[in-house]
Amino acid sequence: MSIEELSGSELGTKEFWERSYDREIRNYKNNGDVGEIWFDQDSQDRVISWILKQDDIDASHSVIDLGCGNGMLLLELGAEGFTKLLGVDYSPKAVELANNIAKDNKVNIKYSVLDLLDTEAAQEFGEFDIVHDKGTYDAISLNPDCPKEKREAYIKSVNHLLKKEGVFIITSCNWTEEELVAGFEGTFKKTGHIPTPTFKFGGKVGSAVTSLIFKKI
Repeated sequence: MSIEELSGSELGTKEFWERSYDREIRNYKNNGDVGEIWFDQDSQDRVISWILKQDDIDASHSVIDLGCGNGMLLLELGAEGFTKLLGVDYSPKAVELANNIAKDNKVNIKYSVLDLLDTEAAQEFGEFDIVHDKGTYDAISLNPDCPKEKREAYIKSVNHLLKKEGVFIITSCNWTEEELVAGFEGTFKKTGHIPTPTFKFGGKVGSAVTSLIFKKI
């Protein structure tokens, strides 16, 4: 299956996210508002629920959240007993916000700046049992400048970050299941999916969000 690139958008630029998180930092400091959760809370809850239901995953497993934003997913996993948690984002403002929220909640979660397009930098972070992405691959795919090359760099970085027997969980609102499987072909294979709400239009059933589980080939 051939992959047709998405139309470029400011959502795919670092400048957009820096402005967004700068505003959210101010809101948090002034009002205690942690900001928006990318897509919605339900998508995040489904991922956490899936992780907690797996017999071969427990709180000793290491987790890296790609494009962590305000860090709320890791905050919730920390509340479930997970201790080896790292959130990364290419926006320093996002990392600042996540660190502020973690500090105020008195939890020991590490957040660091990492541009996933820098594959050498990604290697320096080591390997993880769980690599999670909710919306970051989407944002990279929306970059107006050479999105195909940027997607390929992202895939290489995820490959570096994932342990041999680890799981890669990705949730997307821009790519279908078939497109994600085709896009990761040769590096990752789909081993499962997390059910998401469906809709029916014109006699066809679809989903606004796709959430899949991959492992290394």
